[in-house]
Amino acid sequence: MALHTKGSRRIVVDGTECRRRIRRQATCGQGCCGRSPLTYAVEAAGTGRAGGTVLLVTTGHPRPDNAFRAEAVPVLPADVAAAVRAARAAGWEPGRPGSAFRFPRPAG
Repeated sequence: MALHTKGSRRIVVDGTECRRRIRRQATCGQGCCGRSPLTYAVEAAGTGRAGGTVLLVTTGHPRPDNAFRAEAVPVLPADVAAAVRAARAAGWEPGRPGSAFRFPRPAG
């Protein structure tokens, strides 16, 4: 699985260039706020079709475009960098081929 480059943002974490992306439109569960929180994807730049593992970070916050207008929290570059570091400590290897590495981040 590879990220679409359109709409992705570049971030460098500890010398490793990555790209992050949030879905343009909410899934049904994310739009209904309580069922599924905001999730974003991160991959090491250049792995794309070569087969790097994508990191899927699930936040504990709703999307800004949720149907109930619940207060959303923006995903800051510092949050992404912290998630990447924590996921690497938990075993995510961005250059290794495989299925997506799902990583929940509690709200806080």
